[in-house]
Amino acid sequence: MSEVTNQPRRKSPVESLSQESREKLKNLNADIISTRKIGRVERFFGKENYRILKGLVTTPTSIVGLILIAFFVLIALAAPVIAPPLPNTDPYQMPRDGYSAQPKPPMSEWKSDVPPTPGWYTFFTGKEEWVHLMGTSSNAYDIFYGVIWGTRTALKTGVIIEFITLLIGILVGSFAAYYGGKVDNIVMRIVDIFMTLPFLLAALILAAVLMPVLGRSTVPSVIALTAFGWMNYARLIRGDILTVKERDYVLAARVIGVKDRNILFKHIIPNAIFPTLVIASMDIGTYVLNFAALSFLGIGTQIGYADWGQILSFARDWITQLGTYWYIVVYPGIVLVLFVLGWNLVGDAVRDVMDPKLRKLQESSQEG
Repeated sequence: MSEVTNQPRRKSPVESLSQESREKLKNLNADIISTRKIGRVERFFGKENYRILKGLVTTPTSIVGLILIAFFVLIALAAPVIAPPLPNTDPYQMPRDGYSAQPKPPMSEWKSDVPPTPGWYTFFTGKEEWVHLMGTSSNAYDIFYGVIWGTRTALKTGVIIEFITLLIGILVGSFAAYYGGKVDNIVMRIVDIFMTLPFLLAALILAAVLMPVLGRSTVPSVIALTAFGWMNYARLIRGDILTVKERDYVLAARVIGVKDRNILFKHIIPNAIFPTLVIASMDIGTYVLNFAALSFLGIGTQIGYADWGQILSFARDWITQLGTYWYIVVYPGIVLVLFVLGWNLVGDAVRDVMDPKLRKLQESSQEG
């Protein structure tokens, strides 16, 4: 019995390792055992979607873009307070100070059809009488009023165009990806044909055709930009659905006899749509810029409508004298650039956050 007790104890596999190897094994066990607390927001959106949203509110460029977007939203909401319209008139129609073809400089006196003076005006300017804060354009349209109410036009048209193009793209791409085969080939070849057309030129031609039928308004431009803007979303969501539709929960739904419509709209699209929504959010600025381009070319809205593109078009008659009449271009040009810049900054941040290389780097830093 004593012989058995005095035998040397056999080393365990861990003890036979070197000190450095044992430290690595200890750290590995700690990583496996440790758990990260998941908040309600992350649980609601999912790990990947939460990572994207968190990146948007923590990236400096995205923060600047969100601030710019919030600023324009506030301007649009407060437009009736900042620049009150004339009573019993269309608020989107810019008021005019007579019919003079020659523009007036900023802070010039307003002589005829003076709008109501807003409450903030006297406090900030120290004046009782309403003046042209940014001057007037050709035909005496007030630039300040057009810039303020043009913010509403930009947001309204941008959101409407984005919503319709996104809806069409999601429906077409989902239909093609889910059924696959010949359906997918036919639908995607149609998409390819549309994508070969020059976007702005095709929209310009279609809007010019629709304008005599629908009249001068925002509708022809909205329809034209929508008709040639949905293809990228169709291709994007198609790729995501091709991956999602092979997952176990989708296959299980098919086995138990769930209808295709329910599988597509309840199980597949909700789990594949988020990247498409994020990409779509940065295209609003692009659509507003294209809408302004059509207005600049005289397509769409009636003369005098509060639209940044149309205000810029008034400068065409004074292109050789912009040193004198600079304000016709500078003020609407600045707000248009800042509006598009806000959406582009958010878009750049989205691309960075969704970059696979950056995702791996973030995951490795969290593990470390």
